Amino acid sequence: MGKFNGVLIASDYDNTIAYTEGALRSGGELPPLSEENRRAIEYFMAEGGIFSVATGRALPAFAPIAPTIPMNGPTILFNGAAIYDFAQGRYLCTAFMDEAVRGRVQHRLDRFPDTAVEVYHDDNSIHAIQPNEITRHHLHLTHLPTVVMEDMGQVPSPISKVLFESPEGTMPRLIDCIRQQDWSAEYEVVPSAPMLLELTAHGANKGGMVERLAAILEIPRRHVYCAGDHANDIPMLRFAHIPFAPDNAIEAVHRVEGVHILPHSRDSAIAVMIGELDRMY
Repeated sequence: MGKFNGVLIASDYDNTIAYTEGALRSGGELPPLSEENRRAIEYFMAEGGIFSVATGRALPAFAPIAPTIPMNGPTILFNGAAIYDFAQGRYLCTAFMDEAVRGRVQHRLDRFPDTAVEVYHDDNSIHAIQPNEITRHHLHLTHLPTVVMEDMGQVPSPISKVLFESPEGTMPRLIDCIRQQDWSAEYEVVPSAPMLLELTAHGANKGGMVERLAAILEIPRRHVYCAGDHANDIPMLRFAHIPFAPDNAIEAVHRVEGVHILPHSRDSAIAVMIGELDRMY
């Protein structure tokens, strides 16, 4: 038994494990996992720890990345709408969206013609409606084939997540518009980047799924540690025994109670986090 036996780390991927913001904005390639992060994660697992990723990415968007990251725990996908076990090739639990979401999303697209959506499902299919430059950069980042649809009525079920892609000047108005709707309480409405807004079923957030993952693994909360950089990470940071965030995290993350601020994600923040835990245990 190693010193980290019965310890769980759940970390966001984009801009936490790896700094991908530049690639999203430019359409460039994803940076590789740093050797410092790789060695630290491998050490953590060798000492009995369980390392999992909690990402806003869908299954097809994260599947090509998963083999490049040393991890031995199930993955939280779709911003908390599912837990997927890559070792077994199956979902352990899901929380997908109701059919009413179709009309609600379509109304927002009609009102914001410069905004696109990507719609995700329980398989490897992705559908896009009124794709824009942000969509093209995002899909280049994930290297995923996407089927363009005319409207939400053509999109198949089930729907696991809707990703709004809007220019930074439009995004605040889009968020306000959605949150002012009576039905907004039925969903998680959370920005995951300056140009991206995640919509999942109510309760389908990273915090709730980290809690479920810890229960599946029979790990008490006092041994759960989370790392993330954006608003969609805040629920799991609040659940963690100790929350961690890279220096590049948004201000709201810096204000999470008890958060430990790490170096920028470009500077192997996860390795520094594991170093802190190594001294604790």
